[in-house]
This record gives sequence, structure tokens and C-alpha cells, in this order.
Amino acid sequence: MSGFDQAPVIIGHRGAAGLQPENTLPSFQAAVTLGVQAVELDVHLCEEQLVVIHDPTLERTTSGSGAVAATSFAALRTLDAGAGALIPTLSEVLAVLPEEIAVNVELKGEGTAAALAAWLPAPGRRQILVSSFDHAALRTFRSLRDDYPVAPLFSRWKPEALEIAAAFGSGYINLGRKLASANRLEVIGAAGLKALVYTVNDLNEARRLLTDGAWGLFTDYPDRINRESLGDGP
Repeated sequence: MSGFDQAPVIIGHRGAAGLQPENTLPSFQAAVTLGVQAVELDVHLCEEQLVVIHDPTLERTTSGSGAVAATSFAALRTLDAGAGALIPTLSEVLAVLPEEIAVNVELKGEGTAAALAAWLPAPGRRQILVSSFDHAALRTFRSLRDDYPVAPLFSRWKPEALEIAAAFGSGYINLGRKLASANRLEVIGAAGLKALVYTVNDLNEARRLLTDGAWGLFTDYPDRINRESLGDGP
């Protein structure tokens, strides 16, 4: 079993965002070296290219400025995304990841649901989970592709959260660490859902969340949060 199949799933958040420039090839490669089972990344559209960057604008993480969607792809590729790394395409990230490393693709920009649905090949060995805070975008993706699992993201709990997650039929729900109380994780598990909790950078908190029923954890620091440190072997 690999990827999202076997708990605890340690997911490198934007690669290893606490150790390397986030959402860059060095960040994803560092996460793999440190033993994650999956990585998480964010996609926006730039001239019909799915590019891996979190923000809709360039200022925080690159040497550029302005909106990603308003920048030409050629100009985007001249920018420094940290330590000389480029903003990668989704294709480039998947090309450097071993197939056994699962990927959580978070839909960020407008139009990414349809673009990702058109881009993804038929499912293969690599597991890909599609998530978003924009549940309408997830429904768009699901209407176009029913062969990849999706997970709604929640930063605030909603009374209908379990019903929203169950409606997608994938069995996953992604939620912020402050929402992941022992009681809520128990309820999520009883509903037949696997909770993936973000973003967990404290080892004691990670242990508590897993004990309470989290299926997996997103972390910026897979050097400190990993199966070995959690006592689940190398």
C-alpha cells in the first residue's frame, strides 16, 4: 500500500515549505528525500498552463509582481521563486516525483477545475487527490472527471461539512488543525471519512491528532513530522 492508502499519511505541504522555497522543484524533492507519502501543491492557470503557485499574485513568493493570470507564461518563467528556482508547471512537478508519491492538487485559480480535468490522463499508479476550498470548483471537476477522488477543504466548520464531503463519494475531507478536535475526528471517522489535517508542524500535536483519528497530516517540516518520528517505522 502507498500514497493515501495507509495511515498515517504524511503530506509535504507545498513540498517542504519550511525548508525550501514553497511549491518549487527543490521543495518537492526535499519532501521526497525526507520520506513523505504524498505532497500537496496549488495550481493556477497562466496562458492555459497549470502552474504551481499558491497565491493569485506574484509578490509574496517570487521576484515578480502582479496577478499570475495576467502574466504571460514566458514572463512567469523568468521569475525567481526562491533560491533561483522557477515557478514549475504541474507536469514538471509530477515528472520529478517517484510514482509511489501521491499528490494532492489544490485548485486555486479560476478555470483550474476544467483545465485539470482536461489535463489529467487516465488514472495510473500515482494517486492524485483533488481538493479546494471552492466546493463549486470541485463539483465542476467531478462533473468532468469521476475517476479521481476529490476532497473539500474547510478552514471553518460547517454543520453540513460531512454531507458535502460524502456527496463527492471519495471518502476524504481536508480540514484545518484548529478544527480537528478529538470529538470531531471521531465523528468524521464514524461517517466513513478520512480526515487529512493541515498544517501540522509540532510533533506532539501530530501525535495527538493521529491518536484522535486523523488519517493524514500536512506539514511544512517533514524532517520533524514523519512516520519514523511518529513511531510508525522508517
